[in-house]
Order: sequence, then C-alpha cells, then structure tokens
Amino acid sequence: MEHYTATCLRRFKGHSPEVGKRVFIDPSAVVLGQVVLGDDVSIWPQVAIRGDVHHIRIGAETNVQDGAVLHVTHAGPYNPDGWPLIIGHQVTIGHSATLHGCHIGDRVLVGMCATIMDGADIAPEVVIAAGALVTPGKRLHSGRLYAGRPAREMRTLSETEMAYFVYSAENYVQLKNQHIAELETSGRDHALTQVTDDGL
Repeated sequence: MEHYTATCLRRFKGHSPEVGKRVFIDPSAVVLGQVVLGDDVSIWPQVAIRGDVHHIRIGAETNVQDGAVLHVTHAGPYNPDGWPLIIGHQVTIGHSATLHGCHIGDRVLVGMCATIMDGADIAPEVVIAAGALVTPGKRLHSGRLYAGRPAREMRTLSETEMAYFVYSAENYVQLKNQHIAELETSGRDHALTQVTDDGL
C-alpha cells in the first residue's frame, strides 16, 4: 500500500480529508472535514483534527502526537473571516497540545500540553515549551524559546537546538514507517485502509 489512514476519517458537509503519500494515522484518531495532510505526516493515538467550520493544512513530515487537539474558528459576526489552522513542514506537536485557529511555521517544536490560540502567528524555527500558553494574536519570532502562561520570550536558541527540529521530524518519519511495517507484518492492517474516493 502506498499510504494508510484510519477508518475513522470522516466527511463533513461535503468535505473529506485529503491525505498525502506515506501518511500514518492511528486508528484511534479522528480526522474530519476540510483537512489536508502532507506527505509523511504522522497522526498518533487519540488525536482529534476537526476541520468542520474552517480548513486545516498540515505540511509534510509533521508529527501530531498522542492526545493533541487541532481545531479552527468559524466565520461569524465576531470574526468575519474566521481562523483556519495552518501548520508548516517538519513540525513536532507534543502530547496533549492544543492548536486552535493559528499559524505555525516550518520546523517548530510545540511542547507537551502547550496551547496556541486564535490568530497566533508562530515563525519558523521556534520552540514553545511544555505547558506554555500562546495568547490570541501573539507573534513568536524565529530562533527563540518561549515559555510560560502567557508565553514570553526566554532566550535565543542554540545551534544544537536549531538542528533538533529536522532531527525530530525525521525521527518521527522513521518511527511511523516502523509502525506501518509492524501493522503489515502482524496481520492487523485490517484496522487501516488505503485512502480511496469510495472510502470517505
């Protein structure tokens, strides 16, 4: 099979998720509505990605770890355009993080249990510490570490930390490939189904 996706991919109001090549989606995750997943994305257990009232785009080699929640804001009287959720390439989203109607640049690390709110704009190559709260509309600048509730700039990233973005992304690409291989060899690949127009 070229790529896999969970049977719980769900259509909503005529919109079905679009899935790139070699994508891994754990069967316990939910991916719903206007969602586009780039090549080599991995979606881990109990993740919710809900593109029901706006669109979500996730770039290649991004990993969304266990229990993360990704959602959007609808267009309405308080926000005429709404807020989509745009996530770049090679982003690592830690366990139980919440991303809501924000923009995440390439090669960003979102720590465990961090929250990023509507209209926040995260430049490429940023570390958001575990438990941080990025408030609505806040912009985070490239090459910095942010921590706290609300999040504030702590310091400039080291060369080692900057190199970790690509390492983390590539490590998760290898890991999801191992999970796909394990499912194939163990005979449990019935829990996964190849994406087809008929399958959504």
